Amino acid sequence: MTSSAERAGASHFQRARILTPSRIFILSLLLLLAGIMYSLTIGRYPISFAELIGFFHADASAPRYGLLHNIIFDSRLPRILAAVLVGAGLSVSGAAYQAVFRNPLVSPGLLGVLSGCAFGASLSIVAGLNGLWIPALACVAGLLAVMLGVAIASLFASPSILMLILGGIISNALFTGLLSIVKYVADPQDQLPTIVYWMLGSLSAVDNHALWVTAPVLVIAIALLAGLGRVLDVMTLSEDEAYSLGIPVRLYRYGIIVLATLISALTVSTAGMVGWVGLLIPHLARLLVGASNVWLLPVSVCLGGCFLLLCDGLARTLAPGEIPLGIITELLGALAFIALLKYVRRGWL
Repeated sequence: MTSSAERAGASHFQRARILTPSRIFILSLLLLLAGIMYSLTIGRYPISFAELIGFFHADASAPRYGLLHNIIFDSRLPRILAAVLVGAGLSVSGAAYQAVFRNPLVSPGLLGVLSGCAFGASLSIVAGLNGLWIPALACVAGLLAVMLGVAIASLFASPSILMLILGGIISNALFTGLLSIVKYVADPQDQLPTIVYWMLGSLSAVDNHALWVTAPVLVIAIALLAGLGRVLDVMTLSEDEAYSLGIPVRLYRYGIIVLATLISALTVSTAGMVGWVGLLIPHLARLLVGASNVWLLPVSVCLGGCFLLLCDGLARTLAPGEIPLGIITELLGALAFIALLKYVRRGWL
């Protein structure tokens, strides 16, 4: 007669065979597609699922076709696409940062990209620039902040991960100070509220033209980063072991940092300051598929898109007026991280 320990071990082994990383990735992808379809139906003007399906089979002369076309293609679909790209980008860049720095508490804001983007966007608002100028300057300033952090680390004879972190802290402090100066000189009646609202994060003011410009870049960058899982697995080893396997550690490290920073800057320039996604989602994905970045990165992409779709749906429907997206992600992210804390802390000890 088998013991309870043997039965528990057999049950765990059976679950492991069923929920393989590849199947979890497929399930997360299906969940993302379902979330996209559901997000098309919710909002100030609710659309039933049957009506949504019927719309794609109706001709242009059908009743309410023009109204549904405007709601779906002009209003909701660009916003949903932005939510998926921002969530996926922040999640995959957070997972890549955690692998490169070998630290589970690293997030995309480590090297100053968030404060740099906030400074660039605020500067463009104060200068009276509109349209593509705001995301463009936000992206450029975010990249400059990271370049400054990397340059500070390069001042030392042998730049290490610790020096990169210190350089990022210095760059983050500098651009935070510059942001404070811009907020101080901004018009308190017009410009300052715009800056504050942008920093809270929102998808309500996503510029469709800017989105179609940044979306292809984001898709390509996310796909490239998600495909570097095997390289990141090797980089989690010591530098000597990685070099012995033929991996030029420093080249790949800076390349992945640049790619992850570009993704983070583009997401922040699109939706403003959206916190917790790049920290929470990689931990959730790691609990589901393990520590291998081959599956961790693709699953993080799907779960990040799902999470931001959920947050955006709540932001649109919880109150008569839209709640800033950053508030929802902060609240949900903190609560979810508390729930995951007893599991994720095992990997820290």
